[in-house]
Amino acid sequence: MMSRRHVLALAVLALAVNGPFGALAPARAGETRPFTDAAFEAAQNSGKPVLIAVSAPWCPICRTQKPILAKLSAEPRFRDLQIFDIDFDSQKDLLRRLNVRMQSTLIAYKGATEVGRSVGETQPEWIEGLVEKTL
Repeated sequence: MMSRRHVLALAVLALAVNGPFGALAPARAGETRPFTDAAFEAAQNSGKPVLIAVSAPWCPICRTQKPILAKLSAEPRFRDLQIFDIDFDSQKDLLRRLNVRMQSTLIAYKGATEVGRSVGETQPEWIEGLVEKTL
């Protein structure tokens, strides 16, 4: 059983890690963050490369894609990459808007223009090729 002191310590730690605005805090380059219209629009308007990753916690392909994307985003040439995650199970309105029919979909944008899309891809070099289109 957690005491009030433990709960308070966890809350302070969460603020220290996530900042006082949580998901509204600016994402660091290469960091995956939940999709919001405002954050996505701001990233597109900034001219930074943008990638949307549609995933589900139960999806083995999505689990394979995540470390590949993390490794790519750590590379200097992808330092400005903004990655937005859309949950396949709970964000059906976004899936319809973006014409996404399956989890493990990756959508690449250069500014406001979609420059590529991939579904179910797990080959690192193919994912890298898609991400390169955002530059």
